[in-house]
Amino acid sequence: MKISPIISTFFGGFLFISLATYAQETPEVAENQSAEVFLEDYSDDFQEKFFEALKQKGIENYDRAINLMLACKQLDANNYVVDHELAQLYLKEKQYPVAEPYALTALLAEPENLWYTNTYVEILQKQQKSVEGYKAQLPFNNAKFKENLALVYYRKGRAKAAQSILKETPKSSFTQQLSVKVEDLIEAQEDAIKSSSFTVTNQNRSESGSFQQYKAQIGGLLRTNNYLALDKIAGEALENYPSQPYFYYAQGYAFNKKAKPRDAIEALEAGLDYLVGDVSLANKFYQELADAYNSINNSVKANMYLRKIIPGF
Repeated sequence: MKISPIISTFFGGFLFISLATYAQETPEVAENQSAEVFLEDYSDDFQEKFFEALKQKGIENYDRAINLMLACKQLDANNYVVDHELAQLYLKEKQYPVAEPYALTALLAEPENLWYTNTYVEILQKQQKSVEGYKAQLPFNNAKFKENLALVYYRKGRAKAAQSILKETPKSSFTQQLSVKVEDLIEAQEDAIKSSSFTVTNQNRSESGSFQQYKAQIGGLLRTNNYLALDKIAGEALENYPSQPYFYYAQGYAFNKKAKPRDAIEALEAGLDYLVGDVSLANKFYQELADAYNSINNSVKANMYLRKIIPGF
């Protein structure tokens, strides 16, 4: 059964309309918008399972959603929208090796889909793999794919990687606009690093020195509101210091700014386990959690965290 490109765009979550839209804090498009009209050619059984899977995904019942999407896959083995949904669900479940082939199948089926590129890159990054290591199997001969890849890198704060891709991408008004923004981001990142740099003696070039470097760098990024790079730097810091709540806060703050409230909640609630005695930092955690839960229309949880904030700190 052949899938409509319109469905793919709908459930991809992004419309590739302009650089200006993507360069700003663009909320993710809801993936369960009304699409019944686009699924008229599908069997009732397929539609029922597909929409129920989206419903279960929306309430974070990922196991159930996966089972339903796998059932859809049995009904239509070549449906790459289902492949992408499975990739996202396994990503949520942190089953990255399982998610990867589904993401690749969807991307190869529609190489010009920005959202598919984003999902694939994210899954590789979670496994500390690079896209460049998979060049042979990816559509690098497709100019739009390379534009999308550069944009994904830019949005993730990987300015140098975006610049490298743009250098080998045919020139267009889009690449010219993005190149300017990438150069600005590189300059901002370098300025943030310089502003947070400090002298470290040879005796302190150890684990504690590295911790202070991360803390100072993240502090500079927070002061300059450079959230495009913040989640990446905070993620690196957490890999080395997984029990430091400040780094969880920084990552959650960045995710909120990038309109990724569920990722923010995951990071912030994980960081609460390590938060002891620092009332000022705790207030910042609670405020970010309240903002994130409000973004997903969960006012109960949002109000719960707002009530935890202690005034005067």
